[in-house]
Amino acid sequence: MSFWVYLRNEKDSPVKVKKHEEGGTRVLGGTDDAELNVTYNYSRYFYKHLSPRKGLRWLDGKKASNTIGRLEKAVKELGVQRDVDYWATTNGNAGYALSILLDWAKQHTKAIFYVS
Repeated sequence: MSFWVYLRNEKDSPVKVKKHEEGGTRVLGGTDDAELNVTYNYSRYFYKHLSPRKGLRWLDGKKASNTIGRLEKAVKELGVQRDVDYWATTNGNAGYALSILLDWAKQHTKAIFYVS
C-alpha cells in the first residue's frame, strides 16, 4: 500500500519537474510530472515529523509555499541517507522522499499538494 503525492497548478495539472524515476511505483524511463508514490512503510516518520494526526496527509490541499518550513525541518532531522532497500523503514528513506517533495515545493511555490 502507498500514498500518491501530486503537486498541481491552478489548472489542476501536474507541475513539471526534473525528470525522475523515484518512488514505489515508477514510470519506466522517468516522468517530469510532480507525482510521487510513497510507501506506507515510512508512515511513522511522517506522523512524527509532519503531523501527529495526519502524517503525510498533512500536505493535502496545502499551497507548496506553506509546506517548505516543516518539510525542511523534517528532512534535516531525518536525513536523506537511503537504504539500498526502498521498502526499508528507515529515517533516511523517509527523509529522502520528503526531500523530493521539498525540492518541488521550492520550485513551484504557488502549486497545491494533493495526497491520496
